[in-house]
Amino acid sequence: MSFARVALGVALKDLRIELGGRYAAGTVLPFACTQLVAFGLSLGPGRSLLEETAPALLWIAVLFAAVLAFRGAYEAEGDDGALEGLLLAPVDKAAVFAGKAAAVMAQLVPLACVLALLTELLFGVGPHGGLPALLATVALGTAGLAAVGSLFGVLTEAAKAREAVFPLLVLPLTTPVLLAAIRATALIQAGSQAEAANWLGLLAAFDVVFLAAGAALFGHLIED
Repeated sequence: MSFARVALGVALKDLRIELGGRYAAGTVLPFACTQLVAFGLSLGPGRSLLEETAPALLWIAVLFAAVLAFRGAYEAEGDDGALEGLLLAPVDKAAVFAGKAAAVMAQLVPLACVLALLTELLFGVGPHGGLPALLATVALGTAGLAAVGSLFGVLTEAAKAREAVFPLLVLPLTTPVLLAAIRATALIQAGSQAEAANWLGLLAAFDVVFLAAGAALFGHLIED
């Protein structure tokens, strides 16, 4: 089978499981919205402070929701022993990684859009005519998060690594993506789309690096 067909098959399989269980809609989205509201309330009623911190609050909420999505991406395989099937299947393991990452990204993009809308409603900050740039930021930011999470999410099915893998591996590696996404979002909300373009380019570079690293390392991680 070709790389594209394997990746598409894995992505569609994961999305069918998600649609059947409604995990993102029933668990991840309410959790992320609650986190965003809690962050906003903790900062108090100061309008200027809320406007300054809104981009960071948005992406922190996306990250927390993404962690749940990362673990859910391999939960079905771990529960029924299908990881061994993925390991033994005569397909390119990089294609399996690409499909996993695409499925996670497909879940995170609408989630991030909902959180961006909630941020605008709660804190009064929006794209100010830079909606395409904001959508590009969401797409690139979630792609980077999905690449890192899909790579190391497989380790959550190992008993010894289940509790430590995200704090020790995933969260530090997602820091560059988060910083670039937060800065780009802040500039877009301030009406500086030209300056945000530089951060979008940096986000794209991070995505390429993480996707390439994931494609190269995924086969070794799943074997371990």
